[in-house]
Amino acid sequence: MLVSTATRSLLRSNGAVLRQNVRLMSSVASSEIQAAAAGHNTTAKREIHSDPPQMKSAPPLQYASQPTYLPEDAADEKEEEAATSGMADRFKITAEVTVSKIFPAGFGWQSSSIFAEEYLGYSADSMAFALTTGLGDAIGVMAGHCVYYAAKKSITGDDSINMERETQTGLLLASAAFCSGTAWQPLVDVLQGANLPFMQVFAGTWIGCGTAFYLGLRGARTILSGPCKYIHEPTYENSKTDKSLSVAIGGATGFFVGTDTAYLPAQNFLFDVVGIHDATPQLMGCAIAGTSTGLGFVAAQTTLNAIYPAGKLWNDGK
Repeated sequence: MLVSTATRSLLRSNGAVLRQNVRLMSSVASSEIQAAAAGHNTTAKREIHSDPPQMKSAPPLQYASQPTYLPEDAADEKEEEAATSGMADRFKITAEVTVSKIFPAGFGWQSSSIFAEEYLGYSADSMAFALTTGLGDAIGVMAGHCVYYAAKKSITGDDSINMERETQTGLLLASAAFCSGTAWQPLVDVLQGANLPFMQVFAGTWIGCGTAFYLGLRGARTILSGPCKYIHEPTYENSKTDKSLSVAIGGATGFFVGTDTAYLPAQNFLFDVVGIHDATPQLMGCAIAGTSTGLGFVAAQTTLNAIYPAGKLWNDGK
């Protein structure tokens, strides 16, 4: 009984102590929570009311408004300038070739045809006549080329004009002109003998004589590149430029068909432009012949100048 009473007394005493401890711990925890909350609010208040962080200032606005100039822009401008300069050079060379070689070629062909018929007695359908006109064509090219560059050097004082080189170039072109000039009359006779429309004779002559010029040019390179140091031997690269030149020469020979006013005059679109009539004086007829070849060459070459990429045409100065 005494034990029970003591035990109950001890338990009551421990319970009281335990309750005090619980209250004490609750009080401490409450204080810590309040302190933490107060600290959080203080931090929040500092964040809200403190000055914003200092940041690096952005570049002045005027830099953004200035136009940008990239290296690519400079390259594009240079390419445009080069393209413009290249096109101008193409037409300059076209004009020089027309004056120095194409007009003299037509003039020489017509002059030699008069000489062959009236002084040598060759008929127009004979091989002797064809060879004589081919020779006249070649002489016109050779003489015109050399005289032009000799005069240009004398007038301008351009020391870069090497007459030895120009003489060899004239010989190369004259050799090819001999082939196309010789082929012209027999080819036209065959096409007209087949009673083809004028445009087919025109086109056939263009293709046939252009091909003859190309073959003559390649052959002349093969033969003359040995003894002539300024004439390049045949290569794949110069075969491409030789082809483009031959196309333009073909155009000159095609327009020359227009001088014949006796064949299908109603279909001849060049009749009133370069037609040579029976009553036309011989010297004037030679000038008209040269004009016809010049017009044909310019027409064909202008088209080539417009469509060929830079550096791919015979007159790109490579």
